[in-house]
Amino acid sequence: MTVAGYAALEEELKRRQQIERPRIIQAIAEARAHGDLSENAEYHAAKEAQGHNEGRIAEIEDRMSRAEVIDVSKLSGSSVMFGATVTLVDEDTEEEKRYQIVGENEADVKSGKVSITSPIARALIGKKIGDTVEVNTPGGGKSYEVVNVAFG
Repeated sequence: MTVAGYAALEEELKRRQQIERPRIIQAIAEARAHGDLSENAEYHAAKEAQGHNEGRIAEIEDRMSRAEVIDVSKLSGSSVMFGATVTLVDEDTEEEKRYQIVGENEADVKSGKVSITSPIARALIGKKIGDTVEVNTPGGGKSYEVVNVAFG
């Protein structure tokens, strides 16, 4: 994953541990004060939120412990690889698109970040400026020309 992706996971972990966890514990305490727990919807909702939060904390800690962090700003080259920002031109519509190839957890197509495991990223890996790329999309096959490869 990229440095930015790792930092985003760290920020979420910190928020869940330091803000969400105490807030949920407070909600459980308040619900307990209302008496009978067997029919207390607030208590059950707070316990469910606690389970969800703790599960997400465990998931983030696991991902962070296994992450291989790559500083994209230290990469260079003329061929497409992990971390590259690739500018493509659709050969049918002449529309220009820009994608950065990132780890699975960081992918966000709306912001131009595609997962290394996505069909478009797999088709782009190893290509150079001027190469044509054929990508099978849900809407059918698309043909793109690689017009720029940048890092950082």
